[in-house]
Amino acid sequence: MGYLWAFLVGGAICAAGQLLIDLTSLTPARILTGYVVAGVLLSALGLYEPLAEWGGAGATVPLTGFGHNLAKGVREAVASDGWIGIFT
Repeated sequence: MGYLWAFLVGGAICAAGQLLIDLTSLTPARILTGYVVAGVLLSALGLYEPLAEWGGAGATVPLTGFGHNLAKGVREAVASDGWIGIFT
Protein backbone atom coordinates (compact mmCIF):
# COMPACT_ATOMS: atom_id res chain seq x y z
CA MET A 1 0.00 0.00 0.00
CA GLY A 2 2.97 2.29 0.60
CA TYR A 3 3.87 2.13 -3.09
CA LEU A 4 0.41 3.35 -4.03
CA TRP A 5 0.58 6.34 -1.66
CA ALA A 6 4.08 7.22 -2.86
CA PHE A 7 2.90 7.06 -6.47
CA LEU A 8 -0.16 9.20 -5.79
CA VAL A 9 1.65 11.84 -3.73
CA GLY A 10 4.58 12.10 -6.14
CA GLY A 11 2.22 12.11 -9.10
CA ALA A 12 0.15 14.92 -7.59
CA ILE A 13 3.25 17.04 -6.99
CA CYS A 14 4.45 16.45 -10.55
CA ALA A 15 0.99 17.08 -12.00
CA ALA A 16 0.82 20.40 -10.18
CA GLY A 17 4.19 21.34 -11.69
CA GLN A 18 3.03 20.35 -15.15
CA LEU A 19 -0.12 22.44 -14.76
CA LEU A 20 2.02 25.41 -13.73
CA ILE A 21 4.12 24.97 -16.88
CA ASP A 22 1.09 24.58 -19.16
CA LEU A 23 -1.24 27.20 -17.73
CA THR A 24 1.08 30.01 -16.64
CA SER A 25 3.99 31.89 -18.11
CA LEU A 26 6.31 30.74 -15.31
CA THR A 27 9.64 29.38 -16.44
CA PRO A 28 10.78 25.95 -15.23
CA ALA A 29 13.49 27.65 -13.15
CA ARG A 30 10.89 29.70 -11.27
CA ILE A 31 8.75 26.63 -10.69
CA LEU A 32 11.82 24.76 -9.42
CA THR A 33 12.69 27.47 -6.90
CA GLY A 34 9.04 27.81 -5.94
CA TYR A 35 8.87 24.11 -5.14
CA VAL A 36 11.99 24.29 -2.98
CA VAL A 37 10.67 27.34 -1.13
CA ALA A 38 7.28 25.67 -0.70
CA GLY A 39 9.02 22.66 0.84
CA VAL A 40 10.88 24.91 3.27
CA LEU A 41 7.71 26.81 4.23
CA LEU A 42 5.62 23.68 4.66
CA SER A 43 8.38 22.17 6.78
CA ALA A 44 8.62 25.31 8.90
CA LEU A 45 4.87 25.15 9.51
CA GLY A 46 5.14 21.47 10.48
CA LEU A 47 2.99 20.30 7.58
CA TYR A 48 5.56 18.51 5.43
CA GLU A 49 6.82 15.93 7.93
CA PRO A 50 3.42 14.16 8.19
CA LEU A 51 3.15 14.22 4.38
CA ALA A 52 6.65 12.75 4.06
CA GLU A 53 5.82 9.97 6.52
CA TRP A 54 2.54 9.18 4.78
CA GLY A 55 3.66 9.61 1.16
CA GLY A 56 7.14 8.13 1.55
CA ALA A 57 9.43 8.60 -1.44
CA GLY A 58 6.60 10.28 -3.33
CA ALA A 59 6.99 13.25 -1.02
CA THR A 60 10.72 13.16 -0.27
CA VAL A 61 12.14 12.71 -3.77
CA PRO A 62 10.59 15.75 -5.58
CA LEU A 63 11.95 19.25 -5.12
CA THR A 64 9.61 19.98 -2.24
CA GLY A 65 11.36 17.18 -0.36
CA PHE A 66 14.69 18.89 -0.99
CA GLY A 67 13.33 22.07 0.59
CA HIS A 68 12.05 20.02 3.52
CA ASN A 69 15.50 18.47 4.02
CA LEU A 70 17.14 21.91 3.90
CA ALA A 71 14.80 23.21 6.59
CA LYS A 72 15.27 20.09 8.70
CA GLY A 73 19.06 20.47 8.52
CA VAL A 74 18.91 24.11 9.56
CA ARG A 75 16.57 23.23 12.44
CA GLU A 76 18.98 20.53 13.67
CA ALA A 77 22.00 22.86 13.37
CA VAL A 78 20.23 25.58 15.35
CA ALA A 79 19.24 23.04 18.01
CA SER A 80 22.83 21.86 18.43
CA ASP A 81 24.86 25.06 17.86
CA GLY A 82 22.41 27.87 18.52
CA TRP A 83 21.72 30.59 15.97
CA ILE A 84 25.28 30.36 14.64
CA GLY A 85 24.21 26.93 13.34
CA ILE A 86 22.33 28.66 10.54
CA PHE A 87 25.70 29.43 8.92
CA THR A 88 27.25 25.99 9.38
